[in-house]
This record gives sequence, C-alpha cells and structure tokens, in this order.
Amino acid sequence: MENDVLTTTEAAKLLGISVRTAQLLIEGGGLPSWKTPGGHRRVHRSDVEALLPDTNANARSRSANVLVVTSESRRQSFEAAFDQIAHVFPLFKMSTWSAAIAVGERLPAVVIVDIDVWGNSGLGLLEALANDARFKEAKLVALVSSQQQCPPALPARVYAVALNDLNGVLMQLTVDEKSAVSIAGGEFPLAPNELSRLQAVQRSRLVDTPSEAAFDRVTWLAANDLKSPIALMTILTAERQWFKSRQGLEMPDTPRSWAFCNHTVLQRDVFEVRNLAKHDSFAANPAVAGAPHFLFYAGAPVYDPDGFALGSICVIDYRPRQLDKTQRKTLMELAAIASDAVKLRGVLFKPSQT
Repeated sequence: MENDVLTTTEAAKLLGISVRTAQLLIEGGGLPSWKTPGGHRRVHRSDVEALLPDTNANARSRSANVLVVTSESRRQSFEAAFDQIAHVFPLFKMSTWSAAIAVGERLPAVVIVDIDVWGNSGLGLLEALANDARFKEAKLVALVSSQQQCPPALPARVYAVALNDLNGVLMQLTVDEKSAVSIAGGEFPLAPNELSRLQAVQRSRLVDTPSEAAFDRVTWLAANDLKSPIALMTILTAERQWFKSRQGLEMPDTPRSWAFCNHTVLQRDVFEVRNLAKHDSFAANPAVAGAPHFLFYAGAPVYDPDGFALGSICVIDYRPRQLDKTQRKTLMELAAIASDAVKLRGVLFKPSQT
C-alpha cells in the first residue's frame, strides 16, 4: 500500500516540480501540511494528488489553449476580449470540421463555439465533445448573443455564455483552483494559472540543459538585427530566470525577482521598457540600480505546444532606447520561431535522454 503521508521531497516528485517550489507552495498555503515533533513538514498524499490533472481535472488545466470556432468577420471581437486574458492562448478555427480535427490533435483547456455563426452544426460539435470521455477535461462553451437567446437544450457539460460575459467566464474556467499566486510574496506578478505554467516548464525539460543551435540562432539574430549588446532566451522557474540561450551576457541565470520577463509572459505582444531606471516597477531592480546597470528591455513570450508562456526572447541594452515598428515585428517573429523550436524539441525528445 502506498504511503498516505509524504515528505516535501516526495510531494515535489509526485507533482513534477522542484523541492523549492513545493516548499513555497506549502508555505503559501496552496498545499496543506503539518510539522512532525522533529520539525519536518509532512503532507497527505490525497492533498498532493488533488493538484494532479488525472485525479482532479478542476485543480488545474493541463493546457492554456482556448479553441474558438467562429468566422473571420467575428474574429476581431474575440481578439479584443482575449487582450484582457493573456494567460491563455487563443486558437481560431473557421469551421466545425477544422475545429474537430484540432481538438483531436491536442486537447485545449476550453472550446468556444460561436452559435450565432454555426448554429446547429456548432451545437452538434459541442454535444459530440461532451459525450466523448477523451475530452472530459475540456471546458465547453456555447457563445450566444445573450442569455435570452440560449438554445433550449444544451448538453449538461456545456456553458451558455454571452459575448459580453466571456472575459469573466474564461477567467473562472482557466484560473488554477489552488493557485500558486501566494508563491509570489509580492515580489513579482504571476499568471492566474501559474502553477500550471510552472508544471509546463517542468514538462519542457529545457531548464539546466546544454546550449542548442536552434535557440542560439534565434538569440544571435535578435542581438544582430535589433542592434542589441544582449539577447536572451529566458525560462521562468519558480525561483530563477534561467537562460537557455544568451548572447553578450556571462551569467547563466538570475533570481526570478530580477526578471523583467515576469511581465512579458503576462501578455502576448512585445513588452518594452525604454528606460528601466525611470520605471516605477524596475528602478530598484538590482540589475538596474547596480551592476550591470541595464537601462532598456524588450521581450516577446515563448510558448509551449499547450499555450503556456515558458519565458521569452528578449533584448537588453545599457542605454535607453526604443524599438521601431519593424524591430518589434522582428522580435515577435523570433519569439514565434523559438516557440516552434520548443514544440519540435518536444516531439523529438526521447525519455532515455534524461
């Protein structure tokens, strides 16, 4: 019989996170614990398993992708809504057939079907997904003009949501139930699904691995095309900002509290600070106030196949400056290339390589 009481190390192993992350989760109240007479922390296996997707699908979502089935003319309305919910990644499909194929290839966190556009065929897709055990972890949404126009008979698992209410509902469906927000300690902002994001970082098997040409090419291009002395591919763990690839910088990592990329991973565009020393959030940062005295930062998020922002492709300078429109586009494209390399690496990775 498996032990019902676990040490912090055993809990970390079961969750697929570092021991330090497990300690922070316990300290923040995200994982109930108690102290033994000897002063050691212990947790119940059931409380740890409640955070695992296979034992409690509501504890966290294994995906940050949100599949939206609509029309090209309605897409812009959705994109405006998603601008306010940057911890998820929207995937747009313009037919129920292409949506069905996409869901089969990779399970999203949420499937939204625009009923105003797809009517009965859209309802049919939702019903098929609701009745298929393979998709039991996906949240299903029928988008309607208003609640008064809700179809009379929806499958039990399908939410009827009006467009005006979409932001609030998506937040409810994609926030970690036992969030790691308490880990922050007020030092830096965290995504509402931070625990899921950290586990995605763990699954990526990128941290503390040797340099790879696919990523070094991206940072070399970023440094040269954007005329920057420093270019990095960062990965954000619970405690560190680790550099998978770096140009112009010797240090392999920094404390996470130093990371400008904490802000980058909370949006889907380029995050740029023209003068770090004059920015309220960064003026006191040790890398700004002291050596190496960074003054400029611009970064774009790098995503895994499930839509989680693992880190960024970023450029840093020792002088204040500003990217022009073409340079911002270049940085976004380089981050997209790095995201594609992450996805390809996941396909090619063999467990025996660990």
